[in-house]
Amino acid sequence: MQKIYIVEDDEKLRDELEIFLKNNGYEVNTLKKFDNTIQDILNEKADLVLLDINLPGSDGEYVCKEVRKISNIPIIIITSRDSEIDELLSINYGADHYITKPFNIQILLAKISSLLRRTSIVNTEKIDAKDFILNISKSLIEKDGKEIELTKNEFKILKYLVERRDKIVSREEIMDYLWESESFIDDNTLTVNINRLRSKLEELDLKELLQTRRGQGYILIKIQN
Repeated sequence: MQKIYIVEDDEKLRDELEIFLKNNGYEVNTLKKFDNTIQDILNEKADLVLLDINLPGSDGEYVCKEVRKISNIPIIIITSRDSEIDELLSINYGADHYITKPFNIQILLAKISSLLRRTSIVNTEKIDAKDFILNISKSLIEKDGKEIELTKNEFKILKYLVERRDKIVSREEIMDYLWESESFIDDNTLTVNINRLRSKLEELDLKELLQTRRGQGYILIKIQN
């Protein structure tokens, strides 16, 4: 079940949206305190955010901009501001849609469905690892517009570590995984691949991301909060 996070201070509208979206098959959580909005959105790990612009103590356009620096989560702005400047700012800051109040709730539902469907297709080609994007279809690491190409084994190792983020993975586990995926490498070759992978991550200013745990293996840590 896909999860939608509603960031809206109008309690009546927030409750109406929550009920409506739940009735249409979505898991829904709502934000009721707005003193840490950006981090709350990132922590929620929802599939889509409905974001108001006029929030207590913060501006939705700024929130959108800051969230977009870290996450590719779909964002739909819902607001009473109907100026073209606000719409342009929101889109430039990374919003996927801009909807002004009052709005047709069925049209909102259609936009949510379309955006989630499109995102689902993209997500089969890329993994958002927060600190970087792992492009599955092209075997690339992407960060801030820069791309680094990976060899076949480098890609498989990094993908394996991403899927086990924040967990120590032994050298034996990695070699067993590569063996099962028809990419046999020995102990020395694994060391070479890890060192090359670490160098490529350093090119993207991710020097501390891939760490060695002596006698245990490797761990891919999270740099960004």
